[in-house]
Amino acid sequence: MAAQRIGRIPAAFVVVLSLVNGFVFSAVDRLSTWPAALPEGLLALDIVDKIHVDPDTTTRFATDYGGLSQAAPAAVLSPSSPDDIATLVRFAYSSSPSSFSIAAHGHGHSIRGQALVPGGVVVDMASLGRGRSDRINVSSSDWYVDAGGEQLWIDVLRETLKHGLSPRSWTDYLYLTVGGTLSNAGISGQAFRHGPQISNNSDLFYGVLGGLGQFGIITRARIALEPAPRRVRWLRLFYTDFSSFTGDQELLVSMTEKVFDYVEGQLLTEKDVGNSSFFSDNDREKIKMLAAEYGGIYFVEGGVYYEPATASMVDQVDASSSLLSHPTKHVGTRRFLPLYCDRSLVGGFLMLSLSSFSCWQKLETLLRRLSFVPGFAFTKDVAYISFLNRVHEEETHSAAPEDVLHPWLNMFVPKSRIRDFEMGVFKGILKNNNPIGLVLIYPFNKNKYEEP
Repeated sequence: MAAQRIGRIPAAFVVVLSLVNGFVFSAVDRLSTWPAALPEGLLALDIVDKIHVDPDTTTRFATDYGGLSQAAPAAVLSPSSPDDIATLVRFAYSSSPSSFSIAAHGHGHSIRGQALVPGGVVVDMASLGRGRSDRINVSSSDWYVDAGGEQLWIDVLRETLKHGLSPRSWTDYLYLTVGGTLSNAGISGQAFRHGPQISNNSDLFYGVLGGLGQFGIITRARIALEPAPRRVRWLRLFYTDFSSFTGDQELLVSMTEKVFDYVEGQLLTEKDVGNSSFFSDNDREKIKMLAAEYGGIYFVEGGVYYEPATASMVDQVDASSSLLSHPTKHVGTRRFLPLYCDRSLVGGFLMLSLSSFSCWQKLETLLRRLSFVPGFAFTKDVAYISFLNRVHEEETHSAAPEDVLHPWLNMFVPKSRIRDFEMGVFKGILKNNNPIGLVLIYPFNKNKYEEP
C-alpha cells in the first residue's frame, strides 16, 4: 500500500525528495567521520565541502621540511578565496571556549613544526592559486607587485623581471612562499642595506609581519619594486682568521659608499666544500687543502650588481687592467662592466651616475683593503636571476636526499660577543663534534630592523 501511495506522488516531488534524502545521508555520513577534536558547527558553514578530514589528506600535512616534528591535523581547509579563510578564522574565534587551532601551510618549509597543528585545521595556502593566473599582478608605473601569500618568490621574481623590476630584499631560497617569509622575517645578503623583507612592506598589519602566523594569515601582499639589474659579479673571499673575516664583513656593511649589493658569510670545513658548481675542480681541491690545514675556514660571499656594457665601452677596457692582475681569480666573461654601483632616481628615471669603469675601480680599491687569503678570492659573472636563485640551482647538483632531517637554528649575536661565540661554538662545540651542515653568518646593521 505504501508503495502505491509513493507511486502517486508527482514526479517533481519525488526528485526533490531524493535530493533532500541525499543531503541528509551525506550530512549523516560526514558527521560519522567528523573528528571529535572539531566542533560540529563547522558542518553548517558554506566552506564545509572544502574541509577534508580523510587520513590521506591530513597525513600529507603532518610533517614539514625539518622532519623533526610530526603532528597530524584533524582537518585541512583547501580555500578558493581569502573569504574562505576568514570564515574559518571567524568561526574558530566565536566558538570559544571549545575553539581549535589553525595554521597556514605554504610550501611546507618550516623546520620545527611551526606549520603543524595537532587536532586543529591546516589551511592549504597553495589552494588559493590553483588554476588561477591573477595572483601576481605587477604595476610597472607605480613600481609594486601584488602577490598572493601562497605564491613562491621565484614566481614573483620571474613576473617582475618581465617589467624590468624586482623586489629589493630577498631570502636566500626562493622556493618559499610570500606569506611564509613575511610571517618570519625574510633575510638574505641584501638585508644589511634594506633590512629584512618585513621592513619593506610597511602597509601590512605590523602584528602579522614576523608574527609566525599567530596574529593572522597573509593572503596577499603589496611589495615595493625597483629597477632590476641584469648581471651580478659574484665573489667568494676566503679567510683562515675569524677576526679578519668578521672585520671585513663589518667594513662592507658599514660603508656609506655603495659597492657591494649583497654580503653574507659562511663557515666551511673540509667536508663542506662538496661539489659546488661555483668552483672549478682545481679550485675545489685547493680550498679543501686550506680547510684541512686550519680545521675550518670562512668565506665572505658578495655580489655587485651591474648592467651589460655596450661594445664601445668594452673597447675602452684594457684586458690587463689592475683589477684582473689582483690576486683574484676572474671566472667568466669580461664583456660586462658594472653600472649599478651608485643608483639614484631623478624625475622617475634611473640615473647611472658612474662611468662604466669607475665601479670596477671602486671594487678593486675595496678588495685591496680586505684581508682575505692571497690567491683565494674567486669571482663569477652570472645573470641576476641565476644569482638570486643560486641555492636552488646548487641543489640540482647535489645528491642529498630530500627526506633527511633538516635541523636549523637562527641566532642573533651582538658584535660585542661574536668573538666569544667563535671560541665557544665554532672552535668548541662544532670542532669537537665534527658536524655536517651549513653555517651561515649574516652581518646586519641594527638600524635596518624595525620592530613590528
